[in-house]
Amino acid sequence: MRTRGRMIVAGLAIAGLIGAAVAVTTGDGAERPAVTTAAAAAEEGLGSATASGPTAPPGATASAGAAPARQTETEPQREPTSGPVRARPTEVVAQAAPASVAYLQDRYRISATEAARRLALQELSAPLAARLTEQVPRSYGGMWLDQAAGGVLTVGATDVAAVQAAVADVPDRTHVRVVAVRHTLSQLAEAATGVAAALDASPGSDVVVDQQANEVVVLTGDRIAADEPRLAEARRAAGVPTRTQARTPATNVPKACDPRYCPQAPMRGGIRLDVPRDDGSVGGCTTGFNLIVGVREAYVLTAGHCVVGGRHQQVDRTWHQFLGPKVPVNVEAPNPDLAENAYPYDYAIMPYQTGALSRWAYPRGATAGPSLVNYWCVPDNKQCATRGSRDVPITGYVPWKDIQTGWVVCATGSAYTPKAGEQYVDSGAGAGYVPGTRCGEIIGKSSGGIDVQICARPGDSGGPLFTEADGKALGILSNGDPGQGACTNPNEKNFYAPISTILDRANARSGERLRIRLATSGPVDGPVAR
Repeated sequence: MRTRGRMIVAGLAIAGLIGAAVAVTTGDGAERPAVTTAAAAAEEGLGSATASGPTAPPGATASAGAAPARQTETEPQREPTSGPVRARPTEVVAQAAPASVAYLQDRYRISATEAARRLALQELSAPLAARLTEQVPRSYGGMWLDQAAGGVLTVGATDVAAVQAAVADVPDRTHVRVVAVRHTLSQLAEAATGVAAALDASPGSDVVVDQQANEVVVLTGDRIAADEPRLAEARRAAGVPTRTQARTPATNVPKACDPRYCPQAPMRGGIRLDVPRDDGSVGGCTTGFNLIVGVREAYVLTAGHCVVGGRHQQVDRTWHQFLGPKVPVNVEAPNPDLAENAYPYDYAIMPYQTGALSRWAYPRGATAGPSLVNYWCVPDNKQCATRGSRDVPITGYVPWKDIQTGWVVCATGSAYTPKAGEQYVDSGAGAGYVPGTRCGEIIGKSSGGIDVQICARPGDSGGPLFTEADGKALGILSNGDPGQGACTNPNEKNFYAPISTILDRANARSGERLRIRLATSGPVDGPVAR
């Protein structure tokens, strides 16, 4: 995996919310009825999902994607988003997300009750953003969750009165602050699209919207050169504030390699993949999420740099515990559309080696169980003692455009450096690093990916980023700050390629023929019990 500073914004689909329901009104006070949307669908016995703020450089602020992430799996009818915003009781949220509560307590020195309140506010922020986009598009200027300022959901507005009316009855209204901004979110998105078109680039990955700064960010260094002759004119023509930013800081280093022990079915995100290289050495990465390709073919998602480029010119095969018992897992797909190594397009969508699926699938003929992410306790995840290691069912994903700065999220990795005498592949993690699950905060997305403060090491590449409370997939680890050994830097930054960006990209490159989507059940091998 490569270390890069990108950000991915995804919308949080909240299924089965309970608690207080209040009407979000339009700027003119009109009230609209509530509606619900489906976040996942099952197909041929395999469930698949549709979509249901930034580590910025010094002095930069968080950004949001300019272009909506197109939904991939069976695209549902887009229903109106106006109506009540429902919030789960804080005690329910606290029970579902103990590590996230612990992170907030430790980072901001707050009580468990206050931490749960902030997480409940986080849950309702994505549907609130969707409703404001629909109800007051000519006033709404974006939003972000400001943890440092007391867990306040800050909403930008060009017409403060109109947006204040629209959020008047939102649960926890005392922690929702409306501030004046110069440009609406739709104006910024339109400007980003125009700048991207002028530079033959892509809005949402090469040119993004920074909601917190209320400006457009042009990412330079790969597709857009820093000395691009058209850049100055494109920025002048934008009509909104713009800035340029190097996509990958010069200090970033690759993260790849690792080995651990989890050879039992079902396949889950967050376990070790060992990858032999062309020169005979062996590296390692981490499984991200289960995917479905075509009608019902089971695939696994990991980072593209694990198998593309450098010492990976041949067809790669992945193994679990390569030094023994050497369990076969995946093989690099022959279709070049299924792997790239250019953040945020850092992905490898891999089928199983011949005969391997039977080892990793739910029992043949059984009812398909949920698709899982491995949640493995580590000493620096302080709340693991409350619930212990467990599997988190994946219920869908959040589009990059809807992910917000300030969210508390969790990540699993399998990086490891063996002790003297141990027979393991060394991923380059460094002595003292313990593979497993850690939780932290999204601090930005102006890089085009998801920027987080969560410790990671070489070998965690491809590992999943997800929400603990409701099992929403967000992205996979691509790159980050240099570091080895034990996690000692609370401000360490790492960068995740958004799941919505990956799905949209792979489906577009394949001409929509493969119908690649996130799995919410399985994998299974053979007929599914009905």
